[in-house]
Amino acid sequence: MQTSFTLTQLLDPQVASSEKILRACVHCGFCTATCPTYVLLGDELDSPRGRIYLIKEMLEQDEPATREVVKHIDRCLSCLACMTTCPSGVHYMHLVDLARERIEKTYKRPIADRAMRALLARVLVDPALFRLAVVAGLIARPLAPVLDMLGLHRMAAMLRLAPHRKPAPPIDRIGKVYPAEGTRRGRVALLAGCINPVLAPSTNEAAIRLLNRHGIEVVIAAGEACCGSLAHHMGREDEALSRARNNIDAWTRELEGEGLDAILLTVSGCGTTIKDYGFMLHSDPAYAVKAGRISACARDITEYLATLNLRETAAPLPLTVAYHAACSLQHGQKVVREPKELLSKFGFVVKDVPEEHLCCGSAGTYNILQPALAEQLRERKVANIELLTPDVIAAGNIGCITQLASGTAIPVVHTVELLDWASGGPVPEPLAALSRSH
Repeated sequence: MQTSFTLTQLLDPQVASSEKILRACVHCGFCTATCPTYVLLGDELDSPRGRIYLIKEMLEQDEPATREVVKHIDRCLSCLACMTTCPSGVHYMHLVDLARERIEKTYKRPIADRAMRALLARVLVDPALFRLAVVAGLIARPLAPVLDMLGLHRMAAMLRLAPHRKPAPPIDRIGKVYPAEGTRRGRVALLAGCINPVLAPSTNEAAIRLLNRHGIEVVIAAGEACCGSLAHHMGREDEALSRARNNIDAWTRELEGEGLDAILLTVSGCGTTIKDYGFMLHSDPAYAVKAGRISACARDITEYLATLNLRETAAPLPLTVAYHAACSLQHGQKVVREPKELLSKFGFVVKDVPEEHLCCGSAGTYNILQPALAEQLRERKVANIELLTPDVIAAGNIGCITQLASGTAIPVVHTVELLDWASGGPVPEPLAALSRSH
């Protein structure tokens, strides 16, 4: 792709980096076939190629983002399926991240939009506030149809995503160490996360049990907090980098103290961002080296488990598992084989979901900010899953789990919970009734 940046513009490191990405694009259009919004809408500007043109024009003109640009960038899920498909290696993720940052700094959104985004950026990253919001959502859930009738579709979407049960009571794991059983074979840090402790504390509990059982000591680093992913994808880059630096400091203390073999993530959306800390902070002289070191240590939980000699056991029940490949895991981190191989190793019958490359519509806050498109994608994903008639759906991201569970009666659990169950842990709560029936 030809570009026409001035020499002055190219002195800006972000513009120079973007130009390299833009020039790698050869207009082939392969990305359109795997882009969820293009598949749904058929609009060139809602494809990666179309958005690349919009971003190029915005950066070259060096003017505030327009309403048209914002509309189409906002519709992007950042699923990164286009990066898996692209034969030219266009790093669309970094380009769209920069576009969102530019939009946040130059475009004044309508007040309702600004308020909603500020609310999400404040509440979702604070487990105490999020717990209160979940309780409120549980109470107000029946009002979702009324809010839809009033045109408050985003508020209605939030209520529909609220779980049907009260959140788990708070447990402070920050700064805690969970010793290995028997001889210690390794030591890892595990990200506590923002959403998991409220919606699915069982995920990290299962991860800790499974790792301890296989000789791995687990630490939740003192001082860790939100990874910055949510702020990063909303273009709130100063906030995102501040959160990244905080976690880099927390994990660096562990690395330089008792040491770590890896930093493990049970939320693949967080994992994709943490693995990108090195790029996000490459121009920060105080953090560039430390950020790169942390990114190099980051692993999805299944990535790390695949390197261990896990004790094989038979599945507790002969279950068929539909494995939902979270976009942030399969496209963002290229972790595709490990989760399915681990489930198969423990005796589960694993089935691939048709159109597995297409997003389920969760995508961080997308299912709240773009509820109509997210619902269409969820329905398409659920229909493909139900074709397999599975006993359970396994996924590696809390966003996907919440999104899918809101659209199907099939139990949805984290992959690590199935692995923990199969190797001696308790039955995952969504499978309790199924277990009793057998």
